[in-house]
Amino acid sequence: MANDATMEKLVSLCKRRGFVFQSSEIYGGLSSAWDYGPLGVELKKNIQNVWWKEMTQTRDNIVGLDAAILMHPRVWEASGHVENFSDPLVDCKGCKNRFREDQLPEENRVSRRCPDCGGELTEARQFNLMFRTHMGPVADEGSQVYLRPETAQGIFVNFKNVLQSSRVKIPFGIAQTGKAFRNEIVTKNFIFRTCEFEQMEMQFFINPSEDTRWFNYWREQRWNYYLNKLGIRPDRLRWHQHGPDELAHYAKDAYDIEFLFPFGWSELEGIHNRTDFDLRRHGEYSGKPITYLDEETKEHYIPYVIETSSGLTRTVLMVLADAYEEQNLGKAEDGTSDLRTVLHLHPRLAPVTVGIFPLVKKDGLPEIAREIEASLREDWTTYYDQGGAIGRRYRRQDEIGTPYGITVDYETKENRTVTLRDRDTMEQKRVKIEDLAETLRRNIAEFHRQ
Repeated sequence: MANDATMEKLVSLCKRRGFVFQSSEIYGGLSSAWDYGPLGVELKKNIQNVWWKEMTQTRDNIVGLDAAILMHPRVWEASGHVENFSDPLVDCKGCKNRFREDQLPEENRVSRRCPDCGGELTEARQFNLMFRTHMGPVADEGSQVYLRPETAQGIFVNFKNVLQSSRVKIPFGIAQTGKAFRNEIVTKNFIFRTCEFEQMEMQFFINPSEDTRWFNYWREQRWNYYLNKLGIRPDRLRWHQHGPDELAHYAKDAYDIEFLFPFGWSELEGIHNRTDFDLRRHGEYSGKPITYLDEETKEHYIPYVIETSSGLTRTVLMVLADAYEEQNLGKAEDGTSDLRTVLHLHPRLAPVTVGIFPLVKKDGLPEIAREIEASLREDWTTYYDQGGAIGRRYRRQDEIGTPYGITVDYETKENRTVTLRDRDTMEQKRVKIEDLAETLRRNIAEFHRQ
């Protein structure tokens, strides 16, 4: 399948079909903030549900958590974010544009000239990425708190609470999804890099002596997740190991799963060996040591952590980019090119699972179609459409990634069968109404990316 997606095409599709809107658009919009429309919120929810099932429901050693966005400010001192969570910022003295120095082309870093206008750049200064706010009626230094820049720290400070209440034993994990906030110097590429985003993170606590084994295990698990659970094409994925100059202050080893976005290869998910950094630091800063007692060996130790961390909103963009295709199906009846835009979304992710269409708006066909929709709505997201030619209705659903279409026609009244259409192959077959639910379940379970 050709790589037909460009950022311009994806942004246009998202706006036109209700996936993603610019935040506060009627006021001119707010840079780096986006609203998820009726289809976007369904796609995002489906991705989150697949991740949550993969990480918690199908495993007996990972539990869930939903920690607060606002946390005690000492949390971020212990985690190293106050000291280390910053980017090098430079400004152009001419056009006043702002850049991250480490993302400038090499020639601009050397010449100290602006890549936009050629003007002189300022010296770099460190810019902390955490959003600050105040809790309470008085805005002073004592009331300062931060919007969390990651969800992981809520997991670490709750380690003992989860350990004692859930009776879990190492090795075990804690999974969490939720909002995070970073005051990015440069936001770009639509929803790829934004100031407000959602993360899907899992911290897996292990005996330090087994860190290499579990690190390799989670690398394999997460790679297979994108191929088998999300249906992403393998040629769009690759590994990137962090070099010594890339490693975060807490990491012993780190790999990124990268995806070939329309703007190039970039990070999708990180798998990190965080060692005992987080639990040790929170024990030191709180004055309450965080250790684990192995009841069999009677060994006390601070667990190591293997982290899997991905962006939910970034995954939405990846799924859309990977699924997008434009097909030329030959000549239409009027002699023009018959072009089809289709999203080859996995049925687990598609905002609408099945569209239901009466062939005409009369002779009792709409009533039958409505009955079918009502019977399927309990298990799948459905969409009823009786407007326009049937071919146009198919194309509208193809463009939003609906994998199956059901057409009620005059034959339906004779033998209680309908036409079931496949989005990817456009093949149609007759199915009895009473067999529709089971046929859909089987097709979804056996779905394979074309």
